[in-house]
Amino acid sequence: MTDETPRPPSTWGVPQGPPAPAAEAPATAPGTPPTDAAPGWSAATTTGADLRASLAAVRTEVGKAVVGQDAAVTGLIIALLCRGHVLLEGVPGVAKTLLVRSLSGALSLGTKRVQFTPDLMPGDVTGSLVYDARTAQFSFREGPVFTNLLLADEINRTPPKTQASLLEAMEERQVTVDGEARLLPDPFVVVATQNPVEYEGTYPLPEAQLDRFLLKLLLPLPERTDEVEVLARHAAGFDPRDLAAAGLRAVAGAEDLARARAQVAQVQVAQEVLGYVVDVCRATRTSPSLGLGVSPRGATALLATSRAWAWLCGRDYVTPDDVQALAHPTLRHRVQLRPEAEIEGVTAESVLDTVLASVPVPR
Repeated sequence: MTDETPRPPSTWGVPQGPPAPAAEAPATAPGTPPTDAAPGWSAATTTGADLRASLAAVRTEVGKAVVGQDAAVTGLIIALLCRGHVLLEGVPGVAKTLLVRSLSGALSLGTKRVQFTPDLMPGDVTGSLVYDARTAQFSFREGPVFTNLLLADEINRTPPKTQASLLEAMEERQVTVDGEARLLPDPFVVVATQNPVEYEGTYPLPEAQLDRFLLKLLLPLPERTDEVEVLARHAAGFDPRDLAAAGLRAVAGAEDLARARAQVAQVQVAQEVLGYVVDVCRATRTSPSLGLGVSPRGATALLATSRAWAWLCGRDYVTPDDVQALAHPTLRHRVQLRPEAEIEGVTAESVLDTVLASVPVPR
């Protein structure tokens, strides 16, 4: 990678979206920065390249423990860059928990896991006041939410009251107990999982809470070659509970993420691309297959993920290709199908495909 022509790492993969955007965009691409703005970006190119290399190394480290889920790793890194939350959907046994543990190890971030069950109470997540008989006073005992990566395992198995206990933490990055607000660590990302094939005894997440998740990532069953590799590693002695023995080490940290976020914030977006983001989201609201389209919060989420993806690709401006690449993981959980469309076999993915094909792309 050179300073003059930064390219995306060859290992980056778009998280369940259309093909990755081209490494180099034409000079006339929408969003191209003016000539007088180029020197400012060039001065930070070396640092940006180093940070991108560090995040690419994170993917390599996670790959020492998790096989065949590169797109999900990319999505989690984008969420960290955007300070957003992720909903992971996949059948049991596709390494959802291992993925989060590996990512936290590669980034030297704290992580805690909460198994959501029907009897889980809000205080079990956020923390609660505990009476100390020695001092005759109440003291606050932090819950598992006070961490960097919170794995909310099978979040749809707990009642709405407990699900809602995460809303303040996810939106405000704080919890309020006994009228006192307590800030959460930075970064703070909720990675919630749910099983797509078993709905008995579950409480589907309400639309208001689904909208709080920046991305919804799908973890498919691995390809045959990947599954053979998984078995080969286990046959060679791999222990998913001992990541250090697998050679996984920290290659980046919270400071690197903070510097990367600052650079993502400098990525430019042309008015034509802003209009394209809005048009895509507005088109979902008029789709005959949808009863609920994408809200303005969804539009801002698509803008944020597109900027993060553009930065990962080594550019300081967003193209329509970036928007298309992140549209599916950013919007799939923000739309609601009409009952008659579901009966006909229509899916959120197919509706988004139709929307992206129908909205004119700025040139």
